Amino acid sequence: MTTTTSPASPDARDNFRQDARTISLIGLAHGSSHFFHMLLPPLFPFLIAEFGFSYSQLGLLVSVFFVVSGIGQMLAGFVVDRVGARPVLFYALSCFIAAGVVAGTASGYPSLILASFLAGMGNAPFHPVDFTILNKRVSAKRLGHGFAVHGISGNLGWATAPVFMAGIATATGSWRVACLCGAALAGVILLIMFINRDALDDRQGSWSTGAAQGAGTAAKPEHPLAFLKLPSVWLCFSFFFWSTCSLSAIQSFASPALHNLYGTPLTVTAMVVTGYMLCGAAGMVIGGFLVARVTRLEKTISLCLLAAAALLVLVGTGVLPGIAGLIVASLSGLGIGIAGPSRDMLIKRAAPPGATGRVYGTVYSGLDLGFSIAAPIFGAMLDANMNSGIFYGSAAALVLGVVSAGFVGAGVAARSARPAAA
Repeated sequence: MTTTTSPASPDARDNFRQDARTISLIGLAHGSSHFFHMLLPPLFPFLIAEFGFSYSQLGLLVSVFFVVSGIGQMLAGFVVDRVGARPVLFYALSCFIAAGVVAGTASGYPSLILASFLAGMGNAPFHPVDFTILNKRVSAKRLGHGFAVHGISGNLGWATAPVFMAGIATATGSWRVACLCGAALAGVILLIMFINRDALDDRQGSWSTGAAQGAGTAAKPEHPLAFLKLPSVWLCFSFFFWSTCSLSAIQSFASPALHNLYGTPLTVTAMVVTGYMLCGAAGMVIGGFLVARVTRLEKTISLCLLAAAALLVLVGTGVLPGIAGLIVASLSGLGIGIAGPSRDMLIKRAAPPGATGRVYGTVYSGLDLGFSIAAPIFGAMLDANMNSGIFYGSAAALVLGVVSAGFVGAGVAARSARPAAA
């Protein structure tokens, strides 16, 4: 007599608890990485008041962060595949603690450069770490939800940091206290991760996604750099580059551009980033359900990003009445959010077995490159009073991202069809 495991059986409940625990921990860790993107930027007015820095000098602190993070992210993938994701996660959080302490005790510009360097080093491993643990520890039916929580937590980290850092600095009258509190926050998160380390062990979890892949086979090991020859890896990289260029335009310049186009007060247009992020978070919840039901993920990505691009073009025309421009620009985040879990699953399908960390590390470094390059370009456009160009350029970047995603999806579909034809 054979028996089946029902969704309500003890095994199913155990799997749910394990999945939920791992997803929650990774969400918390990923939120901390986005929080530390914003360790210093909310404190720029305080740093100017104390040290007399120029905005160019302060902008260099951000560039140091993303350059270090981008290079480190590519290298971190190799380390994750070799030693495992969990110890690298502990290292990353330790770097955040060090960054907060160095910033809080800074005596001048060199110390702040070092703090940015340490924060970039801490940020670098997170995507290969997070996705390696999720792919190896979370069951297939909940993996899309894991990707959704991962994306939402990043948005929440971005949203929380300015309130936390500037709020503490204002309340205490000391930006140094805010930095030290940031270090303490990273310390608490590291302690939580260590206590729950069994749920983060990517060398365990044989019941999880892909555990049976390659079972009983003795495939010849490939060179560690062999994955770089795969067109899908570089297409995924380009997808992240273009989508981040679009995000950079909205995150950094949508508020002043809306002010110039529609005459809406800056105190109001400043809400566009919050609205965009909240719509993105809501979209990720929807996308987490869709990803398990859709086979051709690139179609979901394409439809959502093209819809978002159309909304941004509409905003750029300047024809909307008053505050409607802010609302429509915020709603574009919904499409980008829905596409997020499908994007992450598409990368998983494109990654060769055993190279998860390296692939995610490489393709996500496109995110850092996008932030590094797009910001000065869109900033120059705004300086030239090309306010509509902020939204047109953001939309164009999304369209180019759709092209990249389409090629990746076609490649995955072709690879999946080969065994059936054999």
